[in-house]
Amino acid sequence: MDNNQGLIGMALGSWLVAAAAGALVAILLWVLGSWSFMQGAFMGFVVFAVLGAVVSWIMTRPLPAPQGRTPAAVDKPAPAAAPKAVPKAAPTATAAASIEPKVKPTTRLPGQEDLAARKGSWKYEGAAEAKPAPKKKAPAKKAAPTAASGDRPAGFSDAAREGVADDLKLISGVGPKLEETLNSLGIWHFDQVAGLKKKDIAWVDERLRFKGRIERDDWVGQAKTLAKGGETEASKKKRKS
Repeated sequence: MDNNQGLIGMALGSWLVAAAAGALVAILLWVLGSWSFMQGAFMGFVVFAVLGAVVSWIMTRPLPAPQGRTPAAVDKPAPAAAPKAVPKAAPTATAAASIEPKVKPTTRLPGQEDLAARKGSWKYEGAAEAKPAPKKKAPAKKAAPTAASGDRPAGFSDAAREGVADDLKLISGVGPKLEETLNSLGIWHFDQVAGLKKKDIAWVDERLRFKGRIERDDWVGQAKTLAKGGETEASKKKRKS
């Protein structure tokens, strides 16, 4: 009786689910699909009939019993067999004999106690465990000679006097990059620029990116003014800023 009531309840629930799905499909077709009332109702009824039949058949179908066994046999598990007691084996005479030493020394050998006190683990180190050969260090690269070293004019130096260089950027036409280039050539002070001769100007001009800047911007004249404490256009702009 209980089984029949359960099947009826599942079938009724399946048809209710199908009815809800059909109603939802009809409403969506009316609202979103712009279908007419009759078209939406017909499609909802089709969904209700098909879905209700399929779900009801799936929910109320009886499950097959396992082959070769009855439902009673499935419900009642077979009793587990009691474990058999395994008798303990008695110690044999051979095992007892192996415990005791076969030969007992009558006298102690010289150095026996010293050898017995020395305990440790020994390990054979073969050729496979040899330490790898140290890697050879690459020779240090020699510093390339700068443009200032060599046939540079007299009066050029590797460093500024007393470690303090003049601000060559006060010369109009000299920027930070050009100042670094002049320092690498050995020019650090205004008096060095003011004392440039034609051959010195030609030597420096060959090593500049823009040729003719020294004479075009009158570096020598500006440097003489700055060396005497005067001002140039670049120094005035810097002072105002």
